[in-house]
Amino acid sequence: MSSRRAVAIGAGVVAAAALLGVVSYTATKPDTSARVATGDSTVAEVSADPQAGVYPELAKLARRDGADPLAVGRADAPVVMVEYADFKCAFCGKFARDTEPGLIEKYVKNGTLRIEWRNYPIFGEESEAAARAAWAAGQQGRFWEFHSAAYAQGSKEKGFDAGRLDALAREAGVKDLDRFRRDRAGDAAAAAVQKDQEEAYGLGATSTPSFLINGRPIAGAQPEQTFTQAIESAKAAAESAPESAPEAEEDGKAGTDGKADQ
Repeated sequence: MSSRRAVAIGAGVVAAAALLGVVSYTATKPDTSARVATGDSTVAEVSADPQAGVYPELAKLARRDGADPLAVGRADAPVVMVEYADFKCAFCGKFARDTEPGLIEKYVKNGTLRIEWRNYPIFGEESEAAARAAWAAGQQGRFWEFHSAAYAQGSKEKGFDAGRLDALAREAGVKDLDRFRRDRAGDAAAAAVQKDQEEAYGLGATSTPSFLINGRPIAGAQPEQTFTQAIESAKAAAESAPESAPEAEEDGKAGTDGKADQ
């Protein structure tokens, strides 16, 4: 990443501080004039205006690093969804099981969407341990497999102690368990998780899961309709402004091998 872009993003985080918390609440608070109830959730309204509710400074938080093992989709995709989540969060698990697979099938596979994961452990030591373990699995190209195993129905109830993390790594197909243990206990894992946490804290994210879709904040495991509307809106905005196409790292453009560019 160029130093110019790094400085711009740093300034953007300061300018956008607390926007995710405030705006996502506004997007999801009950509205008696127009709301759709689905179980315990209320559908967040997404305006038909592609620019409504979009904050350019938040859009800059998409890293678009083609070598990022905690991302899936083309680095130059027109839409990037940044996801801040915790492996002990029940609603994060619901999203991972019920909604995310459909978004990957419909939008990631055709090159429209990129999903970038941010570790945001907020439920104590086991959350932190799971976050570091997921990062470590990613160093062997198995982050998304670990993600699926950790979010399987009933998985979080088993906890995330050392033995359980090893079991999840085996289930995810991590080949070198000794390296996995070293990596999850190392300084690099701690630094990576802390970086993601600080980004979320700086935005005022107060709960998990929280999302940014091309700079549009969405809070909670909303129904799939909410995400599809936001993605379609972001895609339309990107297509109407080709001169401001997203900047991608050279090694992350179309054709790069690896999980991050599937």
